[in-house]
Amino acid sequence: MNKLSERIKMLRERNNISQSELAKKLETTRATVSSWEMGVNSPNAHFLIELSKYFKVSSDYLLGLDNSENINISSFSRDEKKIMIMLAEHFDKNKQNIKGEPR
Repeated sequence: MNKLSERIKMLRERNNISQSELAKKLETTRATVSSWEMGVNSPNAHFLIELSKYFKVSSDYLLGLDNSENINISSFSRDEKKIMIMLAEHFDKNKQNIKGEPR
């Protein structure tokens, strides 16, 4: 498997949806999603964009060109954005503790 296929599968599983459910959301077939996850085929530009939008990650992340996952908060209110920033800062400060390692 390549980075793209691994990330599609990981994101799908993380979101607790089946290949069939993802296929329905993207208006394609389960067999197509399966072939992407197995690395037999790769999504074309249209589906790469749709996958990025659906999972709220960059296409660079899906392709393995960037390892940082991004969350699109452009539609959030000002207060919601502040909360997300505070959460990110909290987790960043405490990431050793989150991993179960001593501070």
